[in-house]
Amino acid sequence: MSVERSSSRVGRFPSVTLGFENETEKENENPTENNAQKENACSRWWRKVCPCCCPKRNDNNTTDTMITGIGDLDKDDGINENKPVDGNSELDEHLLKVKSIDLLKSKSGENRTEHHTNLYQSDDLIIRRGQSFQMWITLSRPFNPSTDKLHLELKTGPLPSVSKETHVLIPLVEELEDNRWEAAVVTNKDKKLKLSVNSPPTAVIGRYQLTVETSCANGPATSKHDPANDIYMLFNPWCEDDVVFMDSEDERKEYILNDVGRIYYGTQDQIGVRTWNYGQFDNGILAACLFILEKSGTPPSGWGEPVNVVRIISAMINSPDDHGVLEGNWSGDYSNGTSPTAWSSSVQILKEYYENKGTPVKYGQCWVFAGIFTTVLRCLGIPSRTVTNFNSVHDTDVSLTVDVYLDENLESIDNLNTDSVWNFHVWNDCWMARPDLPPGNGGWQAVDATPQETSQGTYCCGPASLAAVRNGQVYLKHDCPFVFAEVNSDKIYWQRNVNGTFSQIHSEKKIVGHCISTKAVGSDERSDITNLYKYPEGTEEERIAVETACHYGSKSYAYSPPTAEDVSIEVTVDGEGPKMGEDGKLTITLRNSSSQQRTVDLHSQTTVMYYTGVCKATIKTDSADVTVPPNAVEVLEWSLEYKDYKDQLVDHAALMLTLLGRVKETQQVLAKQFSFRLRTPDLIIKPIGKAVVGEKMAVEISFTNPLPQVLKAVIFHVEGLGLVAARKINYGDIGSCASVSLTEHFAPTLPGPRKLLASLECKQLTNVHGVTNITVEENSNAAQ
Repeated sequence: MSVERSSSRVGRFPSVTLGFENETEKENENPTENNAQKENACSRWWRKVCPCCCPKRNDNNTTDTMITGIGDLDKDDGINENKPVDGNSELDEHLLKVKSIDLLKSKSGENRTEHHTNLYQSDDLIIRRGQSFQMWITLSRPFNPSTDKLHLELKTGPLPSVSKETHVLIPLVEELEDNRWEAAVVTNKDKKLKLSVNSPPTAVIGRYQLTVETSCANGPATSKHDPANDIYMLFNPWCEDDVVFMDSEDERKEYILNDVGRIYYGTQDQIGVRTWNYGQFDNGILAACLFILEKSGTPPSGWGEPVNVVRIISAMINSPDDHGVLEGNWSGDYSNGTSPTAWSSSVQILKEYYENKGTPVKYGQCWVFAGIFTTVLRCLGIPSRTVTNFNSVHDTDVSLTVDVYLDENLESIDNLNTDSVWNFHVWNDCWMARPDLPPGNGGWQAVDATPQETSQGTYCCGPASLAAVRNGQVYLKHDCPFVFAEVNSDKIYWQRNVNGTFSQIHSEKKIVGHCISTKAVGSDERSDITNLYKYPEGTEEERIAVETACHYGSKSYAYSPPTAEDVSIEVTVDGEGPKMGEDGKLTITLRNSSSQQRTVDLHSQTTVMYYTGVCKATIKTDSADVTVPPNAVEVLEWSLEYKDYKDQLVDHAALMLTLLGRVKETQQVLAKQFSFRLRTPDLIIKPIGKAVVGEKMAVEISFTNPLPQVLKAVIFHVEGLGLVAARKINYGDIGSCASVSLTEHFAPTLPGPRKLLASLECKQLTNVHGVTNITVEENSNAAQ
């Protein structure tokens, strides 16, 4: 039997002779690479002479092994089952090997509970991105930070790539920083290291293979991949920097952690409800969800972006064009499968699809598609809910209207009447920021897995911003026109003329999109969310939204265009803008460039915004009729009182003013969105005394509370490279509109120009900070 060994093993340790049990004496005489060919020839000769004593080698059990260090010497080389004999104590003593890895995977342990993954019925490590986790590594000898090196490697997908963030190198650092892959040693005891590992909030989700790379003066070593140590990464609604962040704990419990829901059906006058078992934590469901992503054939490098992921899942839940999870059937004949009405759970469907390696399950209709969609999204960490729309339109020609065609005798022309109004239709909302859209369009997004129409060539739908749908901004991606038509289209009747053309003879409003329903947060009650999808029927805002949307549809001529567009609207802010604690003031300017008077029916809405563009709440609405003389300008002073926003603001104190208007004389539509923030005061930092390396100096930090309320439990943070290490000062309460100052002492450590930073932390006021420049002189006494 021939023995082949990697040259890297022999070349690294030329003085070491490795013995292998059960090898013939002749094979042990000259185990060199130069003799390998001769041994192969001898083996072939012996096999011809006596095939029973020297059987043919089974190449299927032979692998070529790349040896990167002593850790590989313990691995089975694939040629025989015997490992190198012990006796290389000198190598073992000097080389660093990974003996075992403990990922602390217990459901009741710190990792799983802090990452809110303890409900998953799996013994794997399941974590959420943008959050640190702990692990133990046992080494062959104690770790010496001054001479030894160690880093982690994570790989996901069929072709891991560092540039595409599917092959991740995690270095050891002194202290962890947010928004990056890093590991820090928490405990170094005997031969064991406890690491705290951090991931960025943009990390690709999925299943990662973990290995550990070590190196020392005698060379590197790589741990063997063990599938039991694979790490499952999910989206993180608890992380403020993740685009799926949701700040309400009650809503996170409902839209991520609740595994049982309610799905509504029937008609708007007779609403029925059924309980649905989402089962996102059931054993095997996470594996099935990742299998769906893998089967889509999309590159894992795109799985860090929730917009991509929900579009992939939307396409893969249905079976047309990609052999997805569920086959739709509306025929009434379900003899080859299960009737859609018989399902009450996503679990059986997903498990059957997974176990049958991607064979579509039979059969489903809209509520089944939506129930499965909710399961997959919640399982992967994207907040989601199942939504039912009553009197839901299926628009087939992107007209954004329900079109009914009649002949000269008012008889239906069936081949043209392809639009339909469903008694009810069920889809999904999912929650995420939308940095790819203008501010204000984050938050709930409509997605639909029922195969009705294709989107960019694939049977999927969304994510369509509910804010965009509500305002008729159907030019924003993805699939806003289709969703808008479902909830807010008009029904228009067309009659064929003698010459073959069609004329509009009648239209119906207020018939589409009623009682849009989802399960309430924390209870089994029905929550009506129609107001998130559309303005109240018949209001001027709702009509403006319809006409704005239809302007982009294939039948824009169904609505009379404005006779003139001679009025413009502009919003401006004076100086640096309104200050925190004061009334906010903006200026609205209406310009009439015509020679006739114009009257504008103007509506305003003010919302609190997250910096991600997600609206938190509407805090003020108003309306007015404004008359603008010919060739004139009308200036309106808009104000927002402190009492209206004081309990609503979030980080960065961002607000948005939305204006919608119609010119009565010309039917021109006006629309404007204006984002602004309430400015917070700066911390004033004043150096006291001379700045010299090694000598004590002081700074005075002063601050005035701009709010007419007490700031509770204020903390000041101070730090500066070469000046002072990060320091936290628990100050206490600061009174209403009170001014305070504090003095901090420190001794600079580095000469040259330096910056001292300070910030203030409290619940009532955020984003308060300050900076000052300090030039540090060399210490002339240091050299003496």
